[in-house]
Amino acid sequence: MSDRKHDGRKQPAAAAFQFLSRFPVKMQIDFVPPLLRESVVYYPLVGAVIGLAVWLGAAVSGVLLPSFPAAVLTLTLWVWLTGGLHLDGWMDTADGLLSYRSRERMLEIMKDSRVGAMGVIACVLLLMMKAALIADFIARANWMYGALLILPMIWSRWFMVYAISAWPNARGDDGLAVLFKGLGERREVQRARSNAIGLTVLVGVITLAVGMLFQPEMSVVEGLHIGNSLMTLPWWLYPVIAVIVVPLACYVIGKWIAGRISERLGGLTGDTYGAMNELLEAALLTVLSILQGFFWI
Repeated sequence: MSDRKHDGRKQPAAAAFQFLSRFPVKMQIDFVPPLLRESVVYYPLVGAVIGLAVWLGAAVSGVLLPSFPAAVLTLTLWVWLTGGLHLDGWMDTADGLLSYRSRERMLEIMKDSRVGAMGVIACVLLLMMKAALIADFIARANWMYGALLILPMIWSRWFMVYAISAWPNARGDDGLAVLFKGLGERREVQRARSNAIGLTVLVGVITLAVGMLFQPEMSVVEGLHIGNSLMTLPWWLYPVIAVIVVPLACYVIGKWIAGRISERLGGLTGDTYGAMNELLEAALLTVLSILQGFFWI
C-alpha cells in the first residue's frame, strides 16, 4: 500500500517538473488530464527548486563577476531552467492584449506561433527589469536573507493553479487550459496552497536560523526617527514581514491582473497563465527589493 501511495505521488511530481522546467526527471509520463490536474499540487515545489538553483547561481556568479554581468548570467540560467515556457506566454499575451482588437481577434493573435512587435518589446522590458532586480540583490551581497528570494517563484506558480481554478477558459473546449478543466472542483487547489504555505514557512525558518547563526550585532534598521528619538527594529523583522507580504502581494496583484485579462478575453488561456507567472515573479522581486531598501539591507 505504501509503495502504491509513493508511486501515486511520484508521477504527478515528475509531471510538474517535466512540464514547468528542464530539470532532468527521467520518467516516462503520459500527460493526460487527470495526471496534469494532480500535478498542480507540486507547482510551488517546482518554483522553490527553480528559485534555489537561480539564487545559488547568482551567489556564485556574484563572487566571480561584477553585479550586472552576474545578473545576466543568472537570468540566462533562469530562462533555461524554465525552457522559456512562460516567456512564450508573456509574449503571446502581450501581442494579443496590446493589439486592442476584438476578443476573437486577440485570441487568434495569441494562438499565432509568430511573435509580433509588442511581444518582443514586452519580453525585452521584462528581462531588463528582472536583470536589474537580480543585479540589485547581487550588489547588496547580503546572502543571509537569500532564501527569501525563492518566495516569488513559489507564489507565482501557486497563482497559476489558483487562476486555472478561479477563472473560466477563454477558449471554451480548446487550447492547453482545457486539460485542467474541473480543477476548481478538486482538492488539488487547496493542497497546492498548503504546499506553498509550508515552503514559505520553511524559507522563513531557514532565514531566521541563518540569522541566529551569524548573530548580527547591528539591527536591521537604523536611523528611523520618530520625533527626536531613534527607533531600531530587530533584524528578524525583515524575514517575518517578507513571508507575510509576498503571498499577500501575489494574491492582490495577481487577482487584479487576472480579472482585467478575463474581462477582455472572456476568461484566461494557457498563454495568460504563463504571462501572469512572469509578471508576478518580477512584481514580487520588486516587493522584496522595496522591503530591503526600507530595512536598509
